[in-house]
Amino acid sequence: MCGMNAVRSPMAETLARAVLPASTFIASAGVRAGERDPFVDAVLAEAGLSLEEHQSKTLEDLEDDYFDLIVTLAPEAHHAALELTRSIAVDVEYWPTADPTTVTGTREQILDAYRDVRDRLKARIAQRFIT
Repeated sequence: MCGMNAVRSPMAETLARAVLPASTFIASAGVRAGERDPFVDAVLAEAGLSLEEHQSKTLEDLEDDYFDLIVTLAPEAHHAALELTRSIAVDVEYWPTADPTTVTGTREQILDAYRDVRDRLKARIAQRFIT
């Protein structure tokens, strides 16, 4: 879960789907819905992955309201998840993740910021769920 379900959380969802069993329910959401980001598509394609038909969604848009774990990637999302879990028993983990949309510079510098987020999320997912 992140702020707008446009960059970090859909990237994390795609990376997790690539390594976790197909029987694992994985869904990304944001505090608000955002617009699809072409830089996310570019850096996932470099890793042989795709968002496919991903549409930005909020937590309320998810069909299933039962989760074992909510991973938050931004402070705003973390606060929203903690508020949600006041009434349901769900573990919440905060993985502070930089927002690459704030990086300016050349196209390559911006892509490097998105690659860094991709690589850090991939490592964190592996550390948490694989090893």
